[in-house]
Amino acid sequence: MAREIKQIAIYGKGGIGKSTTTSNLSAALSKLGLRVMQFGCDPKSDSTNTLRDGKFIPTVLDTLREKSMVKAAEVIFEGYNGIYCVEAGGPQPGVGCAGRGIITAVELFKQQKVFEDLNLDVVIYDVLGDVVCGGFAVPIREGIARHVFTVSSSDFMSVYASNNLFKGISKYSNSGGALLGGLIANSMGSPYSKEIIDDFVSRTSTQVIEYIPRSITVTKSELQGKTTIEAAPDSAQADVYRSLARKIAAHTESKAPSPLGVTELREWAASWADNLLALEQGKVLSAGAAI
Repeated sequence: MAREIKQIAIYGKGGIGKSTTTSNLSAALSKLGLRVMQFGCDPKSDSTNTLRDGKFIPTVLDTLREKSMVKAAEVIFEGYNGIYCVEAGGPQPGVGCAGRGIITAVELFKQQKVFEDLNLDVVIYDVLGDVVCGGFAVPIREGIARHVFTVSSSDFMSVYASNNLFKGISKYSNSGGALLGGLIANSMGSPYSKEIIDDFVSRTSTQVIEYIPRSITVTKSELQGKTTIEAAPDSAQADVYRSLARKIAAHTESKAPSPLGVTELREWAASWADNLLALEQGKVLSAGAAI
């Protein structure tokens, strides 16, 4: 009997640190002795850069545009500590569906049985989470990824994107789609950011997998074209990513979340705005007290 490959998808609003988190997770998982593939699903094709000293790699779609037949080995590149790096790519600007790269790349790898042949332990899909598109929903809709995690800060638009993702997971949860493993709270540093995220996950029936602080160490590492795990392995920030990796590696049970409705989400946000204003004025309220 073939062993199960853990396939997970990490979603998040553009600019929230999703690829930074994913690449450090991949690096930390590889240091645990696991055979890892990072599958970039953003049309910008920059998911795996910090696993390869800041270098871009040819994408699946770009390669297919150059030749009609492509072997998967032609679009798989070795990164830090033996991590397999793939970039699905996107269409030419202004033409086609941005999710086409994911659909095409996944089909190519399925047909050629790449994951099995490489004897992988973990495949991580790094997916843009604030675009409503059928292609970006593929890892969820078709159950390609079994577990989904979302990266979010406490900023409203980041939470809004996560809540939309929860709606998509709920929609497909009864037809073999992926389920939610939890939320990775990123850029924790501003006052009350943890309390806001904790309240949100409580109301949507999920959990925080890890709290990742905002850190200059990440910036310094990425300016070198590297992950924090590679550039600053002894740092406190690297310890956080290693903690996340251990939790992801051990994670087995995911479930359907309970997303908030649009009005409910706006009221929740407004309640926190009132709370923070009151806190600034020295009037302490409980989290989400207005709802």
